[in-house]
Amino acid sequence: MGVIQDKLLALYRSRWLVFVAAMWLQSWAGVGYLFGSISPIIKSSLNYNQKQVAMLGVAKNLGGCVGFITGVLCEILPIWGALIVGACLNLFGYGWVWLVVTGRVSTLPLWAMCALIFVGTNGETYFNTVSLVSCVQNFPKSRGPVVGILKGFAGLSGAILTQIYAMFHSPDHASLLFMVAVGPSLVGIGLMFIVRPVGGDRRVRPSDEKSFTFVYGVCLLLAAYLMGVMIVQDLVPLNETVITMFTAILFIILLIPMVIPISLVFSRNQIPIEEEALLQEQQNSEPGKSQQYSEEVILSELEDEKPKEVDLLPALERRKHIVQLQSKLLQAAAEGAVRVKRRKGPHRGEDFTLTQALIKADFWLIFISMVLGSGSGLTVIDNIGQMSQSLGYPNTHIFVSMVSIWNFLGRVGGGYISEIVVRDHVYPRPIALAVFQLIMTIGHVFIAMGWPGAMYVGTLLVGLGYGAHWAIVPATASELFGLRNFGALYNFITLANPVGTFVFSGLIASRIYDSEAEKQARDGHHDHWGIGSFMFGSINAGQPLKCEGSICFFLTSIIMAGLCIVASGLCIILVFRTKIVYANLYGKSSTSRLR
Repeated sequence: MGVIQDKLLALYRSRWLVFVAAMWLQSWAGVGYLFGSISPIIKSSLNYNQKQVAMLGVAKNLGGCVGFITGVLCEILPIWGALIVGACLNLFGYGWVWLVVTGRVSTLPLWAMCALIFVGTNGETYFNTVSLVSCVQNFPKSRGPVVGILKGFAGLSGAILTQIYAMFHSPDHASLLFMVAVGPSLVGIGLMFIVRPVGGDRRVRPSDEKSFTFVYGVCLLLAAYLMGVMIVQDLVPLNETVITMFTAILFIILLIPMVIPISLVFSRNQIPIEEEALLQEQQNSEPGKSQQYSEEVILSELEDEKPKEVDLLPALERRKHIVQLQSKLLQAAAEGAVRVKRRKGPHRGEDFTLTQALIKADFWLIFISMVLGSGSGLTVIDNIGQMSQSLGYPNTHIFVSMVSIWNFLGRVGGGYISEIVVRDHVYPRPIALAVFQLIMTIGHVFIAMGWPGAMYVGTLLVGLGYGAHWAIVPATASELFGLRNFGALYNFITLANPVGTFVFSGLIASRIYDSEAEKQARDGHHDHWGIGSFMFGSINAGQPLKCEGSICFFLTSIIMAGLCIVASGLCIILVFRTKIVYANLYGKSSTSRLR
């Protein structure tokens, strides 16, 4: 009996149990991705126009991106306390919205509804912060896989929650709001004593690589399963029993990663002494901070001392010249013959503060490109309910689920492809982002045209491109501006989402939609637009304006497509500006072989 208790205690203290629980928490932490399904419910219940719905979308995006207070509270409160705060915010915000929509309390003005949406969505920032902080501290040498998998589950949460909602088969669509208010809060409270930093040995172990590969496989299986289920549900009418069975299989897939902590605890083998000695030797061989700083100073001077024609040489010759110049600078500095000068502030690749980064052109190239690319993608996600309805698709939930799946695959694929670009080809990472933004351009054009099946292709391409932003941009920012103040830099960059959706959704899409809806209500007859046709429908007095046909989002999608091309151009400019940085970062192993 004592052995079993020891094993259960070891399981509770397992960092892999924490990681699996954080994956479950993240599965409920992406309620913002359900806004495309929630917004039509709020719009029809409160008689909002599209401009008012767009303001709710901006409030939702602000709530999901403003994480400064979250970071401060997570430093003060214990981990479980932060989860309780997040659960309370989620329950209060979306719970009160549900009460307003169902008529259980009096209707609130638009600004109050925006505030409730902001508060409810801000609760998910606590879930995200607790999950990432706990798991990064538990796996300090495996931050890339940990962050990628957790962010991937957050991207899949929209599809997961949609499938769970389908199981209830409720004729009252407002019950989706109730699930959004109660579900994440219960999960957060249920896991608040499991998701936490744990003590013990945090070094990389031989089993870690296989375990992460297994989790990646589960993620891909989950995405493929959800996609198959959503397609079947869209094409074939299913009874309640079949939908319940599909949801039960979904829960089984989510439970599969528990195999990892259970197998490691109940069949754990101690690390051999030889392996521990090897690990310790590797840790001791890492250069010290002062030595790294000295090399960075010399490497940063290469950009000033290196002749411009060196960049035109073949890669091998360029590296030889750089190595020779670096050796001369090191020797001269060591002998005191040359005093290595320093610019005011750090160079690219060194540690920047937020204030120092804000005066750099590279930072604003990243931010503006993010506003144009990610902002346009999130605008599609927020308005996907109205977009699909205007094109005649009765079931909007299928597109919410699909774009959630493509968002997940974009994050995984974007990180994987960009890593190949920098490590195998020693080329700046933003080139991968430029390609994904061109892919988004094609997706916006498909949605604009309104061809049969265009929404399926459009959500695929836009979802992939949007997800890739959140895998590529954080890595790029850490490479160009360092890791020391990465939290502040990342939180500032996330503001690109609400800024982009305010411009695209609040100022452009909503105005064009309402304008076209007013024309259809006024004319009340059939007309044609370009390739796709649409019908002007009469609207009864007191009902919200409704637009039908591809014309509703045609101009908006064309504008976003054009600006995605501009964003891609900004990334290409950034590529040419940062070639030397990536050559120093990822060409270092090559140069060391030449020495």
